[in-house]
Amino acid sequence: MIPVARARKPKAFDEKVRKPGLRAISEMAGKPSPFPRTAGKPYKQIVQRKADIPASAFPTYWTEALDDLMSAYGEICSYSCFRIHPVTGARSADHFAPKSQHWRAVYEWSNYRLCCSRMNSRKNDFGEVLDPFKVGKGWFELELVGFQVIPGNLVKATPIEQQVNDTIERLGLNDFCRERAEDAERYWAGDYSLKVLKKDSPFVAYELWRQNRLNIGDSW
Repeated sequence: MIPVARARKPKAFDEKVRKPGLRAISEMAGKPSPFPRTAGKPYKQIVQRKADIPASAFPTYWTEALDDLMSAYGEICSYSCFRIHPVTGARSADHFAPKSQHWRAVYEWSNYRLCCSRMNSRKNDFGEVLDPFKVGKGWFELELVGFQVIPGNLVKATPIEQQVNDTIERLGLNDFCRERAEDAERYWAGDYSLKVLKKDSPFVAYELWRQNRLNIGDSW
């Protein structure tokens, strides 16, 4: 993983996602909506308290934000650090604060992390995964023999080291060793430019730069 800078909320987000989402939550709990409905059929009341709404019952309005997430984050999965394509799974919006535990954040832009469906499934509701928005530079490193992700020297013998290891294990980040190695080999062979490597595999690109393994003539 590499640090991910939080993107600004798109102008149309509230109308497309937040307002209809909060309206649905109110309706499913039988409460007055902060955004009264002007058309369409209300959602059926299923609980007495908003906090009791099952995660599976929330309407998937967040899918309306996927184009904006892809644009805002350069199509890069926040967890695997690969450009999202069929190898890693379809694009998805991970609710960093899980839907099952934080109903107030279900339709908030600040709670979404762009990721591939494979990583979203692995993270699920588990809390030991580090937030890409809070990961520091150098917390994760790449060893260039087996292309495994390891804790960086900056976090060795600190409480963060265990969090890094827990994240690597929970997400299965080292299932992608072969793909990282292939990306590096293609770059070294001249099949990939550094520009393409940065776009498709930014963690690999950064680590090759950090470890002085860029091709002659390339600069960061």
